[in-house]
Amino acid sequence: MTKAELIEKLAKKGGTTKKQASEALGIIFGTIAEQLKSGSQVSVPGFGKFSVVKRAARTGINPQTKKKIKIKATKAPKFTAAKALKEAVK
Repeated sequence: MTKAELIEKLAKKGGTTKKQASEALGIIFGTIAEQLKSGSQVSVPGFGKFSVVKRAARTGINPQTKKKIKIKATKAPKFTAAKALKEAVK
């Protein structure tokens, strides 16, 4: 499902316009991104939890030259599905 299809479905189920559904979706995703950027986590009961994980620096190998390279430490977003969501997908 694409973002446009999701917006269309939200508009239809919510009885709103596509523009209103698009704005609502943008606000939701924007708020989640802001919270993750600040280091917080976002929990949605019955759906899942968005959080940030730290990846340590490590040594990798360039597949073309086979030389060792240093990979910097970084942060990455993580999503953990709630039990209810896992059960719904089964």
